[in-house]
Amino acid sequence: MKRRSFLKKGSLIAVTPMIAGIPVSAMQRSSLENFIDPEDDKILVLIQLGGGNDGLATIIPKDQQDKLAAIRDNIFIPEDKVIGLTDTVGLHPSMQGLKEVYDQGKLNILQGVGYPDQNRSHFRSSDIWHTASNSNEFLTTGWIGRYLDSKYANYPDAYPNDDYPDPFAMTIGTITSETCQGHSGNFSMAISNPDRLGELNAPPSNAEAAACYATKLDFIATAIQQTNEYGEVVKAADELGNNMSTKYVEGSSLSDKLKVVAKLISGGLKTKIYVVSQGGYDTHANQVEEGDVTVGEHAALLQELSDAICAFQDDLKLMDLEKRVVGMTYSEFGRRLRSNGSFGTDHGTAAPMMFFGECINPIIHGDNVEIDTEVDDFEGVPMQFDFRSAYGTIMMDWFGLERSTVENLLFFEFQHLPIIRNCSPTSLEHPAIDVFDLSTSPNPFENYLHINFTSKGEWLRISIFDSLGAEVKVLSDQKFSEGTHKISLAGHELSSGVYFVRIQSKTAQKTKRVVKM
Repeated sequence: MKRRSFLKKGSLIAVTPMIAGIPVSAMQRSSLENFIDPEDDKILVLIQLGGGNDGLATIIPKDQQDKLAAIRDNIFIPEDKVIGLTDTVGLHPSMQGLKEVYDQGKLNILQGVGYPDQNRSHFRSSDIWHTASNSNEFLTTGWIGRYLDSKYANYPDAYPNDDYPDPFAMTIGTITSETCQGHSGNFSMAISNPDRLGELNAPPSNAEAAACYATKLDFIATAIQQTNEYGEVVKAADELGNNMSTKYVEGSSLSDKLKVVAKLISGGLKTKIYVVSQGGYDTHANQVEEGDVTVGEHAALLQELSDAICAFQDDLKLMDLEKRVVGMTYSEFGRRLRSNGSFGTDHGTAAPMMFFGECINPIIHGDNVEIDTEVDDFEGVPMQFDFRSAYGTIMMDWFGLERSTVENLLFFEFQHLPIIRNCSPTSLEHPAIDVFDLSTSPNPFENYLHINFTSKGEWLRISIFDSLGAEVKVLSDQKFSEGTHKISLAGHELSSGVYFVRIQSKTAQKTKRVVKM
């Protein structure tokens, strides 16, 4: 029986077979309609920064240097070492490669990205980011996999086939990405090295075993056949593809992974989602070296990340593939404002996301964090943007989904952000950025807090968050008339401490730090 004929009779697989010692996951396949139409060659590359990246030491608020020095005296990076991007924002001194990408107009930085009621557990917070769930919601599907399930619930019948022979998603590594997890299996194929792909043997025929375990044997056989089918396509693309950049760093795991991605794209693989990861960001200790804050574990990670993105972007440019690919980084949380006594930082809340590519709107979006030298040991960077707003914007502006579809997949309140620009050579204008006028008084407050803001005649959500990232009170969630408005909060409704007032529309947001006496 031919493989493609066999696959039409197969059942869904959730095992990870081995090819030449390399785990390769059988995965779901679909046409994806407008999400990945065969005529649409757009590609998304996700880079997971595992462990919780210290955003304050990555995207550095130059206008907060004195306050940073006071609360991070043992890891503080002085301004003369910071790589300047603007008058108020800079990069860690090890990120010269990313500065090159920024100078080319191919980097977008989104400040203060997180989610309400931040969970500081690695496992749980990663799960939230992968599934795009609420913090109190437990989902078993990834944000990409959920969309695929809504369109192709009957997989694996007839996939792969002559019209759609390529894997939908690829994880460059040994474990499939949870972002692509569907109800019945993972839509991603995990592969470490396409040069070492071989073919798996089908399970031996045994009448007695077949009678007892027919369903399970069919399950395994289908997994093997699917893996072989996709493996052949990946291997062919690897043989046809090449790399042209000389900037990849030899011995760098992340460079090697992105190099594989670029080669497969150049080889004609029609896969639309690639996921790579870089671990090690859980820098409780030795984030910097005593005596030289510009080196240490964090500096090494950021240099590897920076150099890998720079090389990958250079490779795409040399192969004339830049307009097809957008990349983004994410991490499960940021670190706390204060450093600890071990030359490190502990689990925090929000952190920056970075987007890169020729079609990226090259701006730094969001405000630098407001820092108080009296900040307590637990306070993290407050959330400005919900990470699902970034996901939703990519789905809308890169893959062309309607807002209503994205709202059903993610959540109603997501903001449309200025991340993607029109990549047509004749239209490189940047999307307009909406801003809020938001002020609070008095600050600190005791009896009353007055919140003044403007509205364009739109829906607004106004919330109070505590210093740990929990949404403790929703002051308003409604449509306001156009003009200036004021909301007052009675002091007795909050206990003493640090809070953040956050106002959000569907296109903009603003966060202000306040202190209740």
